Amino acid sequence: MTDPAPLEIDVAQLDAWRKGGRDIAVLDVREDWEVTACALAGAMHIPMRQVPSRAAELPQDKPLVVMCHHGGRSRQVTGWLRQNGFSQAINLAGGIHAWAEQIDPSMAKY
Repeated sequence: MTDPAPLEIDVAQLDAWRKGGRDIAVLDVREDWEVTACALAGAMHIPMRQVPSRAAELPQDKPLVVMCHHGGRSRQVTGWLRQNGFSQAINLAGGIHAWAEQIDPSMAKY
């Protein structure tokens, strides 16, 4: 990847990457009960507070899109990841709520 990864993308961009077969990973940093309510298929789940102790489980060789409910927690995690060597960590603006609103209206909202 020659261009630096963006700090943030919107759900339309993530949807396009997924539909286009781009090699990315998605990290959901919400709590267990939130993921039970609704989840993005194929996303890894590590609650925000566990990310520092489980960072070794995350890929550093491809874009890592970090998501939460609305984008606040994931923005914090993205910043932490970038400071700790994950140069391709990208925040998902609007989080799972925006995904449910704009991409998959059948998804449960909370």
